[in-house]
Amino acid sequence: MAKYVDGFVFVVPKDKIAEYKKMAEEGARIWMRYGALEYMECMGEDLVAKEMDGMKPLAFTEMAKAKPNETVWFSFIVYKSREHRDEVNTKVMEEMNKQKEKYKDVSMPFDMERFAYGGFEVVVEG
Repeated sequence: MAKYVDGFVFVVPKDKIAEYKKMAEEGARIWMRYGALEYMECMGEDLVAKEMDGMKPLAFTEMAKAKPNETVWFSFIVYKSREHRDEVNTKVMEEMNKQKEKYKDVSMPFDMERFAYGGFEVVVEG
């Protein structure tokens, strides 16, 4: 059975990495509790685009319009299928709505204007 992945690319100011990491750790606990197969939060470390066969790809920093004081993150959550993703996310959203009061004064530690998200069907897995 093909798996399904929700993927995210966004920037986090360097002075908010600890704050974002704390938020991500809580997210990992919640998504895994409700059935996600994997949950990965990946902070960019080698983001200089290198020429390949005469072509220079777009760097994540360029794509995300990252400033020198920001880091680019690539994050993803793996599910059994799109249906499984929808089931897990429904439970996660219910949990988050229950905790809404807890987070009412918390601001996002990243710029939602430069946040990209999408669902992807796994076509090849190695």
